[in-house]
Amino acid sequence: MSIDSSLNASGNLIDRAAQRSDAAIQAGAEAAHNALDGLSQSARQLQADAGHLSQLGLDALRDSSRLVRERSRQAGERAVGYIQDEPVKSILLAAAAGAALMAIVSLMGGRSAR
Repeated sequence: MSIDSSLNASGNLIDRAAQRSDAAIQAGAEAAHNALDGLSQSARQLQADAGHLSQLGLDALRDSSRLVRERSRQAGERAVGYIQDEPVKSILLAAAAGAALMAIVSLMGGRSAR
């Protein structure tokens, strides 16, 4: 084999190796681009899901708050009705509850002083 043909063969090998490396670089760049697109789409989906879950939480909190207000209103109405129907019993119950609370407070105060 002559020097010219050896040089041509070497040049061809170098050209093919360069083409293969260019193709590998291009494939790697496309894979990276596709991965970034997938991550970006996942981030957008997570953001949308978080917004939806946040709204669900706010709705549940609003519903719970409304339910607590309604039940406390009903309890107040029942208490007023009981006081009107049984005023003497209501006063005695209130006095007993107050006495029990004062006993508890005095016991707690006595323990902390020791």
